[in-house]
Amino acid sequence: MHSDLVASRSADQKGSRESREPSRESRNGSSPQLDAVSLAIIEQLQEDGRRPYAAIGKAVGLSEAAVRQRVQKLLDQGVMQIVAVTDPLTVGFRRQAMVGVNVEGDVESVADALSAMSECEYVVMTAGSFDLMVEIVCEDDDHLLEVINKRIRAVPGVRSTESFVYLKLKKQTYMWGTR
Repeated sequence: MHSDLVASRSADQKGSRESREPSRESRNGSSPQLDAVSLAIIEQLQEDGRRPYAAIGKAVGLSEAAVRQRVQKLLDQGVMQIVAVTDPLTVGFRRQAMVGVNVEGDVESVADALSAMSECEYVVMTAGSFDLMVEIVCEDDDHLLEVINKRIRAVPGVRSTESFVYLKLKKQTYMWGTR
């Protein structure tokens, strides 16, 4: 199991004395503003979520204490998370699938219901052939069938589903940087 950083720009950030780059719109409509140093710290952690603060500080030109403080602020504000990313097969989840869901009525209420299911690791509202795309991680085919047939299809508003069963995981990374 290796450690990576999952960065999301989803928190409201308060102003500070630090220089700022132009803001980027977040999921919840707030405009987080991250300076070049914070972005560099995020990139360092995306390369290795366990990288020591002293090494990060050397790379970005800050002291270990200043890096520790910035990382904590980024975590507290919900700008990023530091998590272990696993290969599901190695931890007992032998079946993964992406499920396209078509909805009648309120897409957000269906998305909320699916998000509450522990097997649904990723839920996104989309434009296109499906209203929602849902990544599911299950123990085996029987578990996958139960989740799709008895739980997802039972959610009020779900009109239809189409499953795309994963045969082999070729790439899973969170190394997109901060662009």
